[in-house]
Amino acid sequence: MSQLSPNHVHIWSTNLKLPPSAINKLSNILSSDEIYRANKFYFERDKNRFIIARGTLRKILSRYLNIEPKKLQFTYSERGKPYLQDTSILFNLSHSQDLALYAITTVNSIGIDLEYIRPMNDAEGLAKRFFSAQEYNLISQLPLQQQQEIFFKIWTCKEAYLKATGDGLAGGLEKVEVCLKPEQPIHFISINGDFQEASRWYLHQFIPESNYIAAVVVAGKNQHLSFWQTTEL
Repeated sequence: MSQLSPNHVHIWSTNLKLPPSAINKLSNILSSDEIYRANKFYFERDKNRFIIARGTLRKILSRYLNIEPKKLQFTYSERGKPYLQDTSILFNLSHSQDLALYAITTVNSIGIDLEYIRPMNDAEGLAKRFFSAQEYNLISQLPLQQQQEIFFKIWTCKEAYLKATGDGLAGGLEKVEVCLKPEQPIHFISINGDFQEASRWYLHQFIPESNYIAAVVVAGKNQHLSFWQTTEL
């Protein structure tokens, strides 16, 4: 694995379905507060997904920082975004169904969002509530199946940006406007009506696996992405 250079982003993916023996090993490297959070899940499936996602995050970060996974200490922002103090490494993670993604970089704020494309009957209604008027008009004119696809494309871009800033969904999905014109690369049109602010952010959308859609957002242009599997750890 190559080391991180400025303006480089490593995106890792992992499967959240593992045998009990692997889950137990990952559980052993979690902190006491992570174990507490895992035990609060009602369904065993959700508990296991959390353990795998957080344990894998520790294993990934330990490779960059040359420290044992269990010794990593996370700090959390007011809105719950985890980060590490006293290091230039910045990261974000997202999981949906049986897949998790991790975005790792240095210096620049970063956010990633992953969604499993599932059947939706209310894509148009949700778009009217959470998207800009232009985005809603685009979705409302499409057949139902295309509505779902475009909805998740727009949603992942917006949420990845709000995760990069640390605002989360409280930051306002409707304030982040995305351009999906076929003749142009996907990009932000405006952020809270500010075109210059939108131009500061790098946006890349990709399909990590069939039936999934993901987006990564990084502060600063000219980012270089590389993709990794946790089987390489």
